[in-house]
Amino acid sequence: MIITIGGLAGTGTTTAAKVLSEKMEIPYVSAGDIFRQMAAERGMEILEFSKFAEDNLEVDLEVDKRQAQMARESKDLIVEGRLSAYFVEADLKTWFMAPIDVRTERISQRENKTMEVVKEEIIRRGKSEAKRYQELHDIDIGYMELYDIIINTHSFHAESIAEIILKATEVI
Repeated sequence: MIITIGGLAGTGTTTAAKVLSEKMEIPYVSAGDIFRQMAAERGMEILEFSKFAEDNLEVDLEVDKRQAQMARESKDLIVEGRLSAYFVEADLKTWFMAPIDVRTERISQRENKTMEVVKEEIIRRGKSEAKRYQELHDIDIGYMELYDIIINTHSFHAESIAEIILKATEVI
């Protein structure tokens, strides 16, 4: 079974993908990890690399290409990333959402940064990504109709989110 998990920064996509991966005993791949790896390869911080990617569209194309290829080569895989649902043939496509203050707090704790700094970064990064997605793929990140399930992760812990997704896989 191929499952995509998408969501904005701080919605818990990576945490839930890890939990779901363990519960289903199938691997997962993260677009964010691929993106961060590519940033590190160039010796850049994530925000700097995100800005760099705006003018170098091959960055996003490479991330998309790597994810899609891995999914094609797998019988069972969880693919986590904002645009995964657009490029991966999946049995179940999910999207996570959460209020910006919740996302800010999560990232602030994870990265040991102030709430003010994180909120500014989330807003800046969101605008940067939305611009790239629109220019490169003509994708409006706010378009939700391609998702089978949309979960407000503020209301649930990762364990519960994984259970919701597992329950959904039972009817596919």
